[in-house]
Amino acid sequence: MAETDSLLAPYTPPFAFDVVARYLALRAFGGAETVSGGRYVRSVRLGAVTGWLCVEPSPGRDALRVSFPAALAAQRAEILARVNRLFDLEAVPAVIERHLGADPLLGPRVAAAPGLRVLGAFETFDLVVRAVLGQQVSVKGATTLATRLVALAGTPLATPFAGVTHLAPDAATLAALPVAVLAGIGLPQKRAATLVALGAAVAAGRVALDGGDAAAISAALQALPGIGPWTAQYVVMRALRDPDAFPAGDLGLQKALHPGRRVSERELERQAEAWRPWRAYAAMHLWHSLG
Repeated sequence: MAETDSLLAPYTPPFAFDVVARYLALRAFGGAETVSGGRYVRSVRLGAVTGWLCVEPSPGRDALRVSFPAALAAQRAEILARVNRLFDLEAVPAVIERHLGADPLLGPRVAAAPGLRVLGAFETFDLVVRAVLGQQVSVKGATTLATRLVALAGTPLATPFAGVTHLAPDAATLAALPVAVLAGIGLPQKRAATLVALGAAVAAGRVALDGGDAAAISAALQALPGIGPWTAQYVVMRALRDPDAFPAGDLGLQKALHPGRRVSERELERQAEAWRPWRAYAAMHLWHSLG
């Protein structure tokens, strides 16, 4: 293995790393990221520099250990900021769980998974692509599509990890793909067209995904063909770190509130009013309760 560097990313306990790792594993871009052996590993592109990073608990510390090639050492501050964003390390669970735990519907679920975080994104564009791939398909189905997308359009990358062999396609790469070729991974033509339009808009700067106003970014995303409120709300919740974002149109959330009975979007929104200002964390607990 080439020379490596590392840093510690501290957090306020508790931190449900095992639960978080399972969530990421189920939604991984196969070939560009993987979770195995209690470690999260992914390929990274930081400016003109590429490489990988490995995140795992640091025994005896309230921190995650982040390892990466020495070639990325100059990007330490950026890596730390992105890992903080991905794993929601700045959250204070006691404050959030005191509020949500008092709710009769959420209380048992919060108690079952203390330290659950609202996972963000290391690379926001990847998250938006994953959200589009997840439209109207199962989590497993979307992960299969993501893996095929990496194989189709990802950039090969040498790493010491068997499950990480490519960089996920960036916006310009996606924009250049013919819709018919992209649809060949198993996508409907319209969804393939959505991804190409998304790539073109981001590559041209018409949609800026990092920083800025959440409402403006949500509106810009929804102006693209094939991106509606559910996708935009999901991105705002995870990528833009809005702790009160809540995708009430999500089928999983509607099923999770009362097991055995699906509630309407309006009923779910009414119930979620009691969870403000931490509705995003409520969503994570509801999703987790589905198994």
